[in-house]
Amino acid sequence: MPIYEYICLKCNHKFALLQGLNSEKNTVCPGCSSKEVKKVVSSFSCSSGPGGGASSAMPVSGFGGGG
Repeated sequence: MPIYEYICLKCNHKFALLQGLNSEKNTVCPGCSSKEVKKVVSSFSCSSGPGGGASSAMPVSGFGGGG
């Protein structure tokens, strides 16, 4: 299940919830119990697997001409 971030339009509380795709309409603010919430764009992260680091598939010099 994905994590979604919301902001309450009533009390301005920001919160995140782990919820299914069809659960958005039942979302309430944990601070004031209002149903007036809006989903906000959030950052994300990803893992490249064991070892991490840059992939050898894309040369670093391909960005901005710094190579």
